[in-house]
Formats: sequence, structure tokens, C-alpha cells
Amino acid sequence: MTARDEILGRLRAAAPPDPGLPDVPPGEARPGDLAARFGDAVVAAGGVLVALPGEAALGPAVAAHAEKLAARRIASRVAAAGPGTVRLEDLADPHELEGIDLAVLPGRLGVAENGAVWVDGAALHHRGVFVVTQHLALVVPAAELVPDLHEAYRRLRFDGPGFGLFIAGPSKTADIEQALVIGAHGARSATVFLI
Repeated sequence: MTARDEILGRLRAAAPPDPGLPDVPPGEARPGDLAARFGDAVVAAGGVLVALPGEAALGPAVAAHAEKLAARRIASRVAAAGPGTVRLEDLADPHELEGIDLAVLPGRLGVAENGAVWVDGAALHHRGVFVVTQHLALVVPAAELVPDLHEAYRRLRFDGPGFGLFIAGPSKTADIEQALVIGAHGARSATVFLI
């Protein structure tokens, strides 16, 4: 036996037993309300959840949110939220995204386990909009909440080449000293409007 084998043997003997993973079948909801779990996860990721009773309440809620943020340049890809002041499809160059205060984007589904929202790239027009904007608002139908990423990946379909991403909260980064900085590389805030 080499010294390496002896050291590894001692480490294996001292290690606690493997607790294993919980026995939860993929896609099966765990106890608790899915919307409440999603809301808790959104907040844990640094975001804000605004639950709305229906699509008709979205326009006034987004307008109040924009007023609170003092947002002047607003890009909206969600019809019920209002047109905004900037039409993304009219911007020929992604550099014209500079100065967008609030981007309102449709989320296809929300994941209760981590507060992530899937955004289909086809809805963005310019991929950089969710990074360049000062504040991000994602609109998610409550009927499209899933318990975990396993179920989320089962629901995603790609008909060809494309782009999409999961977004959980505002931009975050931390250094080796564990100093957390919000908004360093993207949106300074993320609000999820749950319809």
C-alpha cells in the first residue's frame, strides 16, 4: 500500500455515510403551494414577486413599477403590459439598447425550486436586452409554474436553432471576500409579475 492509498483509505473511513437524494419522482410537486414556493425562491434569488389576479391588472402594475423606478425608456415585449416607449424591433443595432431603464419580457415558465424564469430568445429581438436594461420585469403565467428544473427541461421544445435562458433574480457577482454586488453585469433589479 502506498502513502496515497493509506491517506485515501483513512479519508473514506472517516467520511459520513452518503445521505442520498430525496425520493421525489421527476415532475411531481412537493408539498406546499407551487406559487408560494416560486415566490419564496424569487425573493431568495434577489428578485421581487408581484402576484396579479389577471392579465388586465398587468398594465397598471407595470406602469406603477416604471413610475417607482423613474423609468423613461421602457421596452416591452408583453402586449398586456403596454407598448413601452421603445420598440425593440425598431432598433437595428444592439448598441441602441443603451439607456433602457426597464425591459418587460415574457417568461414562458417559472421554476418553483429556484425562482428561475425561462425566457425564449425569439421573444427578445435583441439578446442583450435582459443584460443592458437597468431593471428587468418578467411576466409569467401562474399556470406555467413547474416544481423543478427536471420538469422545466421536459417542457422545453426547440424546433431548430435558437436561444433561450433561465433568469433568476437580478445580476449578481461576489468576490473571494464574499462581498455580493447586485447589478454589476446586468439588471440592477428583477421583478416577476405572476399572472
